[in-house]
Amino acid sequence: MFAAALRLQTVLDRSRAADFIAPLLLRLYLAPVFWMAGWNKLTGFDGTVQWFGNPDWGLGLPFPTVLAALATAAELGGAVLLLLGLAVRWVAIPLMVTMLVAVFAVHWDNGWLAIAEGSGLFATDRTMMATERLVQAKALLRQHGDYGYLTEHGSLVMLNNGIEFAVTYLVMLLSLFFTGAGRYVSVDHWIRKRLMPVPQ
Repeated sequence: MFAAALRLQTVLDRSRAADFIAPLLLRLYLAPVFWMAGWNKLTGFDGTVQWFGNPDWGLGLPFPTVLAALATAAELGGAVLLLLGLAVRWVAIPLMVTMLVAVFAVHWDNGWLAIAEGSGLFATDRTMMATERLVQAKALLRQHGDYGYLTEHGSLVMLNNGIEFAVTYLVMLLSLFFTGAGRYVSVDHWIRKRLMPVPQ
């Protein structure tokens, strides 16, 4: 039994030859996420600055123009660098900072869930009330609207806007910070190979 387990482990270890796929997939997943976030900030920059600075309905941060510009640049520039696999460990740092700001300044009070659920480990009074309201909204739409048309491509949900997505992106960035861009399909790999030709 032990010998069979060792043979299986040897087979599994051979998969390390393709270990570059994991960071590549993380980069390809995160690049459009950050591009869209940065692009939305850029195209509505005046509103972004107001949201960063307003203490009543926004984040109430100091120097909102500077911080909005830095966040926008980090997300747009970060998206391009992630896609290229260039300076990935470096760019992961400001992107992680933006995710930490998102977690604690934007989403924290809403709990974990991004989409409200009425039951489960992360359900709260807030999400349970949201699902009750969703039931009422669906009933109204069935009675007064074309519910089949509205839900043809997906069910209606109630946004909870919790920390779930921001933490997920933070963990993915943290992984890239430690692993780097990955071998072969990244500019970082070829720069390192050219400037520091050591066995990998």
